Amino acid sequence: MNIGCHISIRNGFLEAAKTALKLKATAYQYFPKNPRSLSIKQWNAKDAEACAHFCKEHGIYSIAHTPYPTNLAVDDPGLYQATVQSLRNDLSIADACGSIGVVVHFGKYKGTDPLQGYKNIIQCLHDVLSDWGGRAKLLIENQAGDGSSMGTTLEELLQIRTLCSYKEHIGFCFDTCHAFASGLWPAGADGWSQLKDHSIRLGYFDHLLAVHLNDSMYEGGLFRDRHEMIGRGYIGEQRFRDFLKTIGAFDLPVVLETPVLRGQTHAPEIQLVRHLAET
Repeated sequence: MNIGCHISIRNGFLEAAKTALKLKATAYQYFPKNPRSLSIKQWNAKDAEACAHFCKEHGIYSIAHTPYPTNLAVDDPGLYQATVQSLRNDLSIADACGSIGVVVHFGKYKGTDPLQGYKNIIQCLHDVLSDWGGRAKLLIENQAGDGSSMGTTLEELLQIRTLCSYKEHIGFCFDTCHAFASGLWPAGADGWSQLKDHSIRLGYFDHLLAVHLNDSMYEGGLFRDRHEMIGRGYIGEQRFRDFLKTIGAFDLPVVLETPVLRGQTHAPEIQLVRHLAET
């Protein structure tokens, strides 16, 4: 298990990796480009190569995250093409930086036929990955259920991957807050034990490549996606201890997306997570 947080690339890819090292993180996440746009980015290849080399030298894992407008289930033809090209761009940048993959939300369909939404997702994945030859993967993230119930079950995620012609390029990113908010992670004392057993039965862990570690500002099952600092929300320290006992056996990045007080960093929270994993 490799713990870290989301880091800005404002000063470049290499500087983001160096910031992770300063925080004593062994993993980090970044937006490969403007997080509010699907525009194609022309990136500095030497900076990306230096980032990849630095991370390999220091044993740091990284993952990228798609911009906010990315929606695999989009219907509009023009927006669909922009989404496909943007995802290809994200994958290329992530690959150049030596990242494991690019996290992408499952998708939200705004039409009346949910089945068409699932078809759109599969087609989008097909068009993005049909000629992809890089090592970075698309990491589909489970959703919280706010605004749409799509992507809140493990069965959906696994079925979409199974139906994709290029599933070898697809993995998963598990978001703890989303799972708690959607009810996927039951709020009871043995909730993680139940979800763990369910994940094993379905084979979900076989394709799990990253984790977003976030507490929740709201009680479980309310479909409210609001992140809180670890141990200060409704998931709480004990549930995270149970979770980390399982995830600790996996060699993957565990990334905090939690709020930080002005003028501070994630360093203390990274240490807290390490402590919870050991107790």
